[in-house]
Amino acid sequence: MKITDPGKCLRVFIGEADKWHHVSLYQAIVEKARAEGLAGATVLRGTLSFGASSRIHTASILRLSEDLPLVIEIIDKAERIDKFPPFLDEMVAEGGLITIEDVEIIKYTHNGSP
Repeated sequence: MKITDPGKCLRVFIGEADKWHHVSLYQAIVEKARAEGLAGATVLRGTLSFGASSRIHTASILRLSEDLPLVIEIIDKAERIDKFPPFLDEMVAEGGLITIEDVEIIKYTHNGSP
């Protein structure tokens, strides 16, 4: 697959402790994105955040958190990204943020192996 077109970046902001059917929510989202044939997904772990509850989540040794912030980024063609949020509406039920923005894909290629 080679993509060099306008696309969209879908970002999902959740907590590390969030679950979906007894599985880590971030893992479930990445697996669903793969099953839906999206180009790829990356999970990024944050070191400090706060959200709607204003509770600080940190990786600081002085304040150990078991619920560090995670951001899942999925980038693909617009029409493919636009089909994915309905899955997330159900999966991200207990708190989180979902954003979509336009991106220009400069180059995306892979070697063809699964």
